[in-house]
Amino acid sequence: MNSLFFGDMHMRHISAIAFLILTASAAGAQTPEGSSSVTQPYSVGTSLFMLMNLADDDEPPHFYQASAGYQLTSKDRLSVQAITWRYYHPLGVSYGERNSSTAYPGHVREFGVGLEYQRSLPKHFFSSISAIPFVRRYYDTQGQKIGNGIQLYLTGRFGYHVGLGSHLYLEPSVAFNYWPVSTNVPDAFKTQDDRWHSYFLAEPGLNLGFKF
Repeated sequence: MNSLFFGDMHMRHISAIAFLILTASAAGAQTPEGSSSVTQPYSVGTSLFMLMNLADDDEPPHFYQASAGYQLTSKDRLSVQAITWRYYHPLGVSYGERNSSTAYPGHVREFGVGLEYQRSLPKHFFSSISAIPFVRRYYDTQGQKIGNGIQLYLTGRFGYHVGLGSHLYLEPSVAFNYWPVSTNVPDAFKTQDDRWHSYFLAEPGLNLGFKF
């Protein structure tokens, strides 16, 4: 979800950080493969991409994410996710294509709460699906609100679970995002949206969690 709201240079920095964290932690911090009992059923988490809020950017993402999960079985987890963000270009803009010609005449601010189901796979991999309805607020270039709408945002994700001791864990992943419903879109915003698909492939994710 998150890469669409940061520039290509920022994404290269985050990718390098993610690679270093994954390499260092995978060396000796994995949870044993044979563990099957649910001894820590609860979890809370967030996205490390929130660090990009600290970057000096003319188009700040104001991206925040939090989740609370429950381990239904040793392989199945259900989570509630809360996300808010701001973006200035259509969600479907391809990598490297974001520029002044793709920009909205303003920006969109979204707030959403939804559900995610995650299934553990062999060798510490996992897959998940999530659905989040967002309340959208449209703003013009002067920052004045010009409308409200609703968006349904669906995500399929494939990733890798890295244990960081007995409680912390890191989950790098790649996602397929699809938004089949967007309502009350102002005409000038819709004109930009119509130039792109209503899906985005291969978006990286990097979540940090705490289980207890």
